[in-house]
Amino acid sequence: MTEKTDRIPSGNTGLDTILRGGLVANRLYLLEGSPGSGKTTLALQFLLDGVARGEPGLYVTLSETDEELHGVAASHGWSLDGVSIFELATAEEALGASRQQSILHPWESELGGTIELIKGVVQKTKPKRVVFDSLSEMRLLAQDPLRYRRQVLALKQFFAPLDTTVIIVDDLTGEADGQRDAHLHSLCHGVITLERLTLDFGASRRRLEVQKMRGVDFVGGFHDFAIRRGGLDVFPRLIASDHHRPFIGDPTPSGVPELDNLLGGGPLRGTSTLLTGPAGAGKTTIGLQYVFAACERGENCTIYEFDERIGTMLARSKAMGLDLTGHLESGRLVIQQIDPAEVSPGEFAWRVRSEVEGRDSRLIMIDSLNGYVSAMPQEQHLILQMHELLSYLNQRGVVTLLLNPQSGLIGSMATSVNASYIADVVLLIRFFEAEGRIRKAISVLKNRSGQHEDAIRELRIDGRGVRIGEPLVAFRGVLTGTPEYVGSRSPLMEDREVGA
Repeated sequence: MTEKTDRIPSGNTGLDTILRGGLVANRLYLLEGSPGSGKTTLALQFLLDGVARGEPGLYVTLSETDEELHGVAASHGWSLDGVSIFELATAEEALGASRQQSILHPWESELGGTIELIKGVVQKTKPKRVVFDSLSEMRLLAQDPLRYRRQVLALKQFFAPLDTTVIIVDDLTGEADGQRDAHLHSLCHGVITLERLTLDFGASRRRLEVQKMRGVDFVGGFHDFAIRRGGLDVFPRLIASDHHRPFIGDPTPSGVPELDNLLGGGPLRGTSTLLTGPAGAGKTTIGLQYVFAACERGENCTIYEFDERIGTMLARSKAMGLDLTGHLESGRLVIQQIDPAEVSPGEFAWRVRSEVEGRDSRLIMIDSLNGYVSAMPQEQHLILQMHELLSYLNQRGVVTLLLNPQSGLIGSMATSVNASYIADVVLLIRFFEAEGRIRKAISVLKNRSGQHEDAIRELRIDGRGVRIGEPLVAFRGVLTGTPEYVGSRSPLMEDREVGA
């Protein structure tokens, strides 16, 4: 007998990407998850996709009423025209049982009669896609685990010759402590699990996992998703090695020759640059200098703003001589305000990918990594996810700017995110005091992509923009935040303009 390997869309683009093409047709699948995880919405997407393709669908509901299903559909702007609905109440009426009398009926005949009615509806409507919701009701009717498993197996054997793709839904409420039924897993061709995670603060996080899919090379692991009007937005886990494209690793200048000289012309394409230092040192302004120069060259850029309000950032950049308004209006620059409490790491990575592949964004700026940490439900995975995201951007030839504020303003400082080892370039900015004035120093600590200047230079940011001064040779201890003047004459005694 020839194995059927025809694929059909699941009705969800993200899930089809995870499955690398969709579901294998004419098979039985298990969709499991706790109440509120999105099972009904995904099941309806599956059926409505079939309706759009001229395939009749059947929704067998043992837990929700017809009115409730239409309410779920209406909340997403859907119509269930073309989907036949068979609910448990109909089965009880046909069996001659009411809710009050059902306890008097032998469970053997009640379950068997319900199954026979379902088979009759299937034979009458001849659906191409069927959703069976939910198995917990069947467990209650069966009462005996062995009989329950036999009925599930009987359903599988009934649907096998009917050229029908079936999804059975399990809300895990009938199992002890919500544990998954391993025997049920073995009966099904594929198993998709939805999870809902409640955090201490912010919106609930939802994630999807394909636990098994026979004969399909799917993308394993957890994939974040969100329930929004229109269905489930599934964000497939990013795998950098799947997205490589050739590019020329030429330098990307900032428009400030002295700044470019620190890195031998600027960061190379396909590299990531970490700008680190205390709050107010000028990390964002230097990042915007690179963004502005790229936009002036005609390159698309994207800024993800976690910390600062977009209006404040634009007003501040304009005061520094970097007017980004024209580039925003032309679409050359896109700035997205990210709320860490509402956006999951998977969704953020998907947004970045959409900008790179949809708009051909050539420079990405993330401000800041501390905001990205706040988006993590499990912080121990931050570096792994950030490393994968940076690897993806590097393989696409994108220049990435990461801003990482350090705690404290002067003296010894630390950071809650040690991302220096995964970045290709590290630029350090520090405050120091000299001749009664607060000054800033900039230096390159690391450059994997080539040579870099090892001098510590003075940095000034004012109405004339970003300017880099001469090396601070008359001081030592600048990086400690408490410099000591060791020269015969301070270059700052005269209030000279840096870089003039």
